[in-house]
Amino acid sequence: MAESPVDVDNAKDTNPGLQSSVSVETCPGTEEIDDREDEGEKPKEILIVDPDTEELDMNHQKIKCLENLEPLTKVERLYFRWNLIKKIENLETLVTLRELELYDNQITTLENLDSLVNLEVLDVSFNRVHEIKGLGQLHKLEKLYLCANKISRIENVNHLKNLTLLELGDNKIRVIENLEGLDSLKCLYLGKNKITKIQNLDALRTLQVLSVQSNRLTKIENLEGLTRLDQLYLSENGLTKIEGLDRNLEISTLDLANNKIRAIENVQHLSKLEEFWLNNNLVDDWSSAQSLAGNKKLLTVYLEHNPVAKDPGYRRKLKIILPWVSQIDATLCR
Repeated sequence: MAESPVDVDNAKDTNPGLQSSVSVETCPGTEEIDDREDEGEKPKEILIVDPDTEELDMNHQKIKCLENLEPLTKVERLYFRWNLIKKIENLETLVTLRELELYDNQITTLENLDSLVNLEVLDVSFNRVHEIKGLGQLHKLEKLYLCANKISRIENVNHLKNLTLLELGDNKIRVIENLEGLDSLKCLYLGKNKITKIQNLDALRTLQVLSVQSNRLTKIENLEGLTRLDQLYLSENGLTKIEGLDRNLEISTLDLANNKIRAIENVQHLSKLEEFWLNNNLVDDWSSAQSLAGNKKLLTVYLEHNPVAKDPGYRRKLKIILPWVSQIDATLCR
């Protein structure tokens, strides 16, 4: 079953500075895809053994073409991860399909999907798609994964009223735009793009998870309308100040690692904050850390690789300020 490239639940147990909406390091890139045809093994054909099957797993089979699928009259889930497929085609008869995974192939265009009117999950991550299109009839779509492609613009998704998750990490997007109409969206992943500003998110009233890691942000702004936001990931940008979170009272996880922030401020009002990741910044004043004393639900604090962490009594002092925390950096408190 397709799942988000970010496991947000498990992310809290790992180094927050390494979290991203797409884990490129652990997945083969397009360079490796091209090498598959040179391994000497003949590409396989799709053979249907059980026409009544509800699930067909053809992962890592050197399949070049989507074909011979007509006998599948009851199929709900198709998995074609890590193959040699270049074109989405021959799916017209698969009206029962609910989940289609084409992760890690050689697809350049989203096309020939109109017949999949019951599709709920579509994963075309790690391909060569340049444009979001061809989704006009997928009104039941709930999760759309398009990370690690060549997409430069967010477009043609406004009609997807049931969409709860949109993954566009590791593309070439410069502007957050055209998200109006996504009334059910809960998770938006935009990590590793070229975004310079947080904007055009006011329509996403149901959003709970926002990741804009590894971009070109210099300011936290325009989040006032996201009053249900629970997890905010902004690591690896150029942020210099914690600000703009006055109305985001539901935040439980705040990731600001690997920025240029000098002071811990403007978080005292986040009464539900449990995870605060500020490692690899420029905090050099203990009075700054004292401002976390009002966050009584805080469980984990990452402040390593800040100037204050060089203090020989770093952990002891932080524990005195925050006696209720259970983890400081990667180490559990005793």
